[in-house]
Amino acid sequence: MAKQCEMCGKRTVTGRQVSHAHNVTPRTWEPNLRRVKAVVAGRVRRIRVCARCLRSGRVQKPLVRRWQPEETAPTP
Repeated sequence: MAKQCEMCGKRTVTGRQVSHAHNVTPRTWEPNLRRVKAVVAGRVRRIRVCARCLRSGRVQKPLVRRWQPEETAPTP
């Protein structure tokens, strides 16, 4: 699975790290991905999204189901 945000498409970026002494080494910058439950096309799915999409509200999280005790019939 690619390290890519499923909402905005942000993915791994490659480049070079340059030290103060100008030693050049290759490196990668990876997006801050989170695996969350989200509503996609009316269904709840687990998707990998970056932290920026979560913060900005691009991802709609599903409603929380709250447990409610069943109504018990009174015993005679």
